[in-house]
Amino acid sequence: MRKYGLLLLALPLLWFGCRSEAGGGLKETDLLPYGVPVTILAPDSARIQARDLAGVYRDVTVKGEGNYSVQVLASTAEDSNLPRIKAEQLADVKANRYFRRVVREEEDGFLYETALDSSYTNFGFRYIVLQGDLEIIFQTGLVGQFTQEEAEEMWEAVRQR
Repeated sequence: MRKYGLLLLALPLLWFGCRSEAGGGLKETDLLPYGVPVTILAPDSARIQARDLAGVYRDVTVKGEGNYSVQVLASTAEDSNLPRIKAEQLADVKANRYFRRVVREEEDGFLYETALDSSYTNFGFRYIVLQGDLEIIFQTGLVGQFTQEEAEEMWEAVRQR
């Protein structure tokens, strides 16, 4: 009986160890060199591109192996009202004619589904961080089709702890 008890204790450790490897080997990635003072989890092989949009936004795109694509938009915060900013982001997403539903909602973001038709669905997220005088919006990359699981994994990878 004791052997089985040790085996039952070892299985969760083995499962979590394999899970992190299967998750693409995400590692802490500092975006400060690209103009955004945050750290996210990204694949080791991630390609990062940064550019300024009209001098208003700093746009950083992080693409990795598999279906990992995150866009980070940073700008000067107009105010520190997180519920208002989230409501604006949600209204923008809902304005998309292919918007279907909000899958998950938290105080600092949400996961949503869009669908062209019953055979083509896509999942995305918006996650908002107010840091100093910056408003930072994380979202799925603009190009690609993501499953709910992939969108949730990217959301968790950018969450600030």
